[in-house]
Amino acid sequence: MAQDDPRTLVSTDWLARHLKDPDLRILDASWHMPDAGRDARAEFASEHIPGARFFDIEDISDSRSDLPHMAPPIEKFMSRLRALGVGDGHQVVVYDTAGLFSAARVWWLFRLMGQMDVAVLDGGLAKWRAEGRETEDMPPIVRDRHMTVRRQNQMVKDVTQVAAASKLGDYEILDARAPARFRGDAPEPRPGLRAGHIPGSKNVHYATLLNDDGTMKDSDALKAVFGSAGVNLSKPAITTCGSGVTAAIVSLALERIGKTDHSLYDGSWAEWGMFPTVPVETGPAATGDI
Repeated sequence: MAQDDPRTLVSTDWLARHLKDPDLRILDASWHMPDAGRDARAEFASEHIPGARFFDIEDISDSRSDLPHMAPPIEKFMSRLRALGVGDGHQVVVYDTAGLFSAARVWWLFRLMGQMDVAVLDGGLAKWRAEGRETEDMPPIVRDRHMTVRRQNQMVKDVTQVAAASKLGDYEILDARAPARFRGDAPEPRPGLRAGHIPGSKNVHYATLLNDDGTMKDSDALKAVFGSAGVNLSKPAITTCGSGVTAAIVSLALERIGKTDHSLYDGSWAEWGMFPTVPVETGPAATGDI
C-alpha cells in the first residue's frame, strides 16, 4: 500500500477514516475517451462515494480554446469550485472510476491554481467498491465556499516552450501515451493528427506506473520505471500525452518520488500533432522505448 500523503495520494483506508471530517471534500473526476460510449456524469448520479461532488473536466476548462479540456481561466475555476462547495481550508480527495486515470488531471489542475491540500484516491472507485465500502446515489448538500487562487505558471507549458525544450534538450519530455502511439505505429484517436512523438521525448506509458489493481506503484518501483525509460531525473521534466489527462499521472508519479520541478504540456499531442510546423519523430526513443 502506498504511503498516505494528503498532498499527493491517499488510500481507501485513509479516506474511510476521514469520510466524516467536516472539511473534507470528495470529487469524482471520472472522464472517458470520446469513443468510449460512457457518460461519466450519469454514472456518478447512479453511484458515488458518500458526499462526493462531480467535477466535470470538459466543463471546467477553457471554452475559448479549440483544444480539448485546456486549463480554465482563474475566474472560471473559482466560480465552478465555489458552486461545488469547495474552497479555502478544505482537504480535497479526487477519484475516478477507472482506478487512477483522470483524477490525476484534476490533482494537477488544483496544483496549477495554487491549491496544495489535494490528493488522488489510490485505486479510485473500483478499489473502494471491491472492498465493499459504502456508496450512494444521493446528490450532495452544497454550501458556497470562497477559494483563493494563485496560478502557478511554472506548472504548465505551451507549444512554444515545449518546442524550445525539445530543441535545446534542457528538459526531459515524458510522453504518457501507449508505446504504439508514441512510435507512430498506431493511429491517434483524434482525427487529423500526425503520428509519432515530440523529438527527444521519452516514453513513460502511464500504465507502467500502476499496479494491476489501478493503484500507483511505490516509490522504488516508480524510480525503476523512469530508469528503464532512460529518464534523467536530474533534469526538470515536462509531461505530455494525448490531451493532457494521463500526462498528469506521470506528474503525480514524479511528485511521489520527491521530484517537484515538473510541468505539464497542456495542449499535448492534440496540439503538437496538429501543427505541421513542429517536427515529429517516429520509432522508439533513442534510449529505449518501454
